[in-house]
Amino acid sequence: MSAISLRDMMAVAHSAVQSITVDDAAELVGQPGITFIDVREGRERAADGHIPGSVHAARGFLELIADPAGPMHNPIFTGDDKFVLFCASGGRSLLACHTLTKMGITNVVNLAGGFNAWRDDDQAIEDSPDV
Repeated sequence: MSAISLRDMMAVAHSAVQSITVDDAAELVGQPGITFIDVREGRERAADGHIPGSVHAARGFLELIADPAGPMHNPIFTGDDKFVLFCASGGRSLLACHTLTKMGITNVVNLAGGFNAWRDDDQAIEDSPDV
């Protein structure tokens, strides 16, 4: 089996996943049928806060959380919502979106620039309880 580099993995994900801007994402916050998914580690979420109303599904556990047969399944992933995934800078969430599409969850978009871009644009942030 031939190896694939991170650069190649990112290129594949970029070609397969739609990314949206902070401005476009900000218009979606609180809209029915839209769920923001925070794939950062719990310590990042606790330290920096999160996008209002977002659901935490750490990248390292995403498959276990998204799969209905997974031991950590969150039923949010079995609904019809559109998911806006974000991490700190947009890389992990891009890969996470690609993973979800391969799992059959195709109603996903990536927040370009991630939480850092969100914060830098002075968008609303909620405090997160310690995780």
